[in-house]
Amino acid sequence: MTKIVCTVTTDLNYDQRMKRICTSLSTAGYDVLLVGRERPFSEQLTKQPYKQHRLKGWFEKGFLFYAEYNIRLFFFLLSQKLDVINTIDLDSIAACYSASRVKNKTIIYDAHEYFTEMEEVVERPFVKKVWTRIEKWTVPKIKFGYTVSRGYARLFKEKYGVDYQIVRNVSERKPDPDPIQNDRPYILYQGAVNVGRGLKELILAMHQINDHELIICGLGNAYDEMRELVKNEKLDSKITFKGYVDPDELKRFTVGAKLGFTLFSNAGLSNQHSLANRFFDYYHSGIPQIAMKYPEYENFNREFEVAKLIDSLDPETLASAIKEVLENEQYRQQLIENAKKAREVHNWQKDEKTLLEVYERALSAR
Repeated sequence: MTKIVCTVTTDLNYDQRMKRICTSLSTAGYDVLLVGRERPFSEQLTKQPYKQHRLKGWFEKGFLFYAEYNIRLFFFLLSQKLDVINTIDLDSIAACYSASRVKNKTIIYDAHEYFTEMEEVVERPFVKKVWTRIEKWTVPKIKFGYTVSRGYARLFKEKYGVDYQIVRNVSERKPDPDPIQNDRPYILYQGAVNVGRGLKELILAMHQINDHELIICGLGNAYDEMRELVKNEKLDSKITFKGYVDPDELKRFTVGAKLGFTLFSNAGLSNQHSLANRFFDYYHSGIPQIAMKYPEYENFNREFEVAKLIDSLDPETLASAIKEVLENEQYRQQLIENAKKAREVHNWQKDEKTLLEVYERALSAR
């Protein structure tokens, strides 16, 4: 049986995207091992139809985190009997590419982000320089890969001459679970609580929203800063942080929300050409959302208008958009109906076919 090792730096229990990918590969008959990082907050691994392994480490952030993880991952990969290494994003690519060369094995790049153009990278010149060098060293030599949007695929083609397929972060079509019970009607942000995700502006917009609570599900590099902002703005009664939420529980939160948010700043090409997991999660849960007027979301909205698109990310614009969706019942119901139609057309059951084709082509080329 062909063995595939997928590598991430995330917590394996909460990475919905990798759960979908690894389950699809396992169902297709591959022996799949997903490798991640053990963190201080990591809970016992949940049972999955594929194998899982966490690497321990001393460092939790910054250069030393990535350096240590890649060193440990490199030697771990050397110890494994495997056929394919699937490197997810640039933060594990150094170890994966090096191991693939030493072992003479197939490597496939999963470009979930356009990493060197992420806001937290773009705004730190030295960090960007380091990651760009790693990208230039590895990506042009990795023939097989996939990314999440047409914009990303075009950027990789223009910069490195690689033809990566598009496997979107689209949700699996499943029946809706029962919604979570909450004391007040609520609006929802789910996903990484990171720089550039519009959370500061969303929090400040809540000064003008009185009838709904904002629930934030997720952790990230801006989590502590956002909690402090809520405290300083005296918005504790309007905003609740849930931290990491189990994916099944998160689905219940999403189904019960009145509105979701897919927000990004315009700093960096990664944000401008994104097609985020949560964009699909919201419409698959049958709820309207507010998203940025960036190319990928505009293109989707032309086919199925599932989101209120905004041009600028500022508290006034956000508050106005929130009120429009919540108070205009006819518009809100139209977005909901479109969401239900869209999930029948755009779902993981269709995109996984492209994923499996990438692996079939890569393996046949060995």
